Amino acid sequence: MPKERTRLFPHHPQRRGRPGGTFTSKLLSIQVILTVTLTSIAVLVTVIVSFALYNRFAKTAEENASLNMQQIIEQVNYNLGLYVNGMRNIYMKAERQIGQNAAIDSPMLQESLSTLLESREDLVSFAVFTPEGRLVLDVPFAPMRRNTRMGEQSWFTAPGKTGEISFSQPHVQNLFKQRYTWVVSMSKMIAYTDHGTRKKGILLVDFNFRTIDELSKQVKLGKRGYAYILDSLGNIVYHPQQQLIYAGLKYENVEPVLEYAYRSYLDESTGEKRFITVRTVDQTGWKIVGVAYYDEIVTTKRDLNQFMMLFLPLSILCVIVVSVLLSARIARPISKLERTVQQVVEGDLNTSIYVRGPYEVEQLSKRFNLMLQRIRKLMDQIIYEQETKRKGELEVLQSQINPHFLYNTLNSVIRLAERGKNEEVVTMIQSLSRFFRISLSKGKNIITLREELDHIRHYLVIQSFRFRNKFRYEIKAQPEVLNCSTVKLILQPIVENALYHGIEMMPDEGLIEISAGLRSGLVVITVRDNGLGMSGDMLKNILKGGAKSRGGSGVGVRNVHERIRLYYGREYGLSFESEIEEGTTVTITFPARDAGEDGETAMEEAKSQ
Repeated sequence: MPKERTRLFPHHPQRRGRPGGTFTSKLLSIQVILTVTLTSIAVLVTVIVSFALYNRFAKTAEENASLNMQQIIEQVNYNLGLYVNGMRNIYMKAERQIGQNAAIDSPMLQESLSTLLESREDLVSFAVFTPEGRLVLDVPFAPMRRNTRMGEQSWFTAPGKTGEISFSQPHVQNLFKQRYTWVVSMSKMIAYTDHGTRKKGILLVDFNFRTIDELSKQVKLGKRGYAYILDSLGNIVYHPQQQLIYAGLKYENVEPVLEYAYRSYLDESTGEKRFITVRTVDQTGWKIVGVAYYDEIVTTKRDLNQFMMLFLPLSILCVIVVSVLLSARIARPISKLERTVQQVVEGDLNTSIYVRGPYEVEQLSKRFNLMLQRIRKLMDQIIYEQETKRKGELEVLQSQINPHFLYNTLNSVIRLAERGKNEEVVTMIQSLSRFFRISLSKGKNIITLREELDHIRHYLVIQSFRFRNKFRYEIKAQPEVLNCSTVKLILQPIVENALYHGIEMMPDEGLIEISAGLRSGLVVITVRDNGLGMSGDMLKNILKGGAKSRGGSGVGVRNVHERIRLYYGREYGLSFESEIEEGTTVTITFPARDAGEDGETAMEEAKSQ
């Protein structure tokens, strides 16, 4: 064997220079790998643990803020419930006094109601009306306004529907002259005595809304948070920004509030993230709605975020320093061995290496010397055997005859003969004969492109009988390309794939177009079909052996690609374009060589280039 074959690697001038190699080699050094690995693992663990703790603490902070808000709303609900109970007690006392008194207009009744009125500052007035809207009692006395439209007053119509005390929305009292107080009205159908006769009427008790307003204003939910009250129908009873609501400058999404009596949820309907808490006053059915802005109630989360922004960089910096020091200590003796091995890479295999250091490094240098001796003995033998084996395998694959194809073709011939279609039988047998004659080619691996196109034409003739005219085909070639030489049997596997994987399962007629021509000194053969096409993943794997014709020869498109690259060079071979339901196009390229040249010699020259 020639002496130059004993070199382990080809000679690369760029490898010479100071020990350690290029910048890329430095990036792949064991010290860099150890540093990056240790740093990555440590940083990953630190980040995961930090974010886990951050999320846990942030969630806890958010839950605590939510719980605090709920407790505030619960307290408001409790206070408002106590206040409403007090209002109901006053109303029931007034109802009892009116019901027990012998006359609705007696001075004693008016005096007792006046005393009850003076007992609380938030009481505004007592009044009794007949079902027709006529006033029969008023404490304190005040003349009624005209055109009060009693039938449109909610407190007047509600008692006829239920026997319970009804609560109105906050409104300006508009029944009596010189009274324009902001009140909540309580009303109910009661019984009273008028001139010895028991009659039914509506007792109206007005409470000043100031107390409810003060209870609601005391709610502090951050700098911008607030609470508002809805009645059971979704009407706003109280809102700290009620004027903006009425003016249409502020919007509250009350639909989710009305669905639940007890609920907490996040709302983003206004464009800002807000935490909503809903509680229901049992006595009135009113809903107290607490609104807190999310960015205000989770201040602890922002504090944690700032801490993490400081903690993580410092932790990562410490991890990097420790990783660099540790990896340098581990990699130093191995780096010495690497610099010695570099001399072997740049020279021949007769160089021996001796490195002192830890036990593992010394043993590695000894084993490396033994390996060099074995390599010197086996390298040339391995190269020769591998080249021979590769060439033999490709020739065996190339010369295979598909028994299934022959079997199916003969079956088709028998069926045609049984039907008396002699012309088709003759045509099919002639095509089969010429097909195998070109396949054998007297043992030659190189044939003309004219023969290769004739070979695929006969193949398609046979398949058109077998598939019962399920497809059409067209074969076009420029005259100047027909005498060019080519590796044989490069079209059959591609057309076979087009038939079995692209056209056979189609409901419509298939079309296979084969064209050959010259382009910039290259033979370019295109095989195009209108079949089912291939997915992107299949296109990526088809030249890795992932696609093989069902019932095919086993040579496959990968073997075609490898044979072309073996004979012409690695820059030539097959390329694919395909879309689902659109079809597939296969392009074959290789250098244009005249068939008059010695085929085998030409191919060996191409291989050695």
